[in-house]
Amino acid sequence: MSAFNEDRLAELIGALPPAPEAWVRAAQELPSARTGLDVIVARAEADAEFRHALIADLESTLAQEGYEPERPLLDALRRRFADS
Repeated sequence: MSAFNEDRLAELIGALPPAPEAWVRAAQELPSARTGLDVIVARAEADAEFRHALIADLESTLAQEGYEPERPLLDALRRRFADS
């Protein structure tokens, strides 16, 4: 296996096609989505009633609380509370 120097790696990376626009948007939205997820999880850990409501009906509870119940958020919360 040959070693690449930084200049050669930069050339190779520069030759790649640009990332699809949807990937760029998703990457830009990750920090905000992660913050929203952390807030919901922290509240669920501190508030048993909220946690039970999430487990019983995740989508409706999120909507009632003003969150947009989008697929990535729902999937992440389902994984987080799978053992509850």
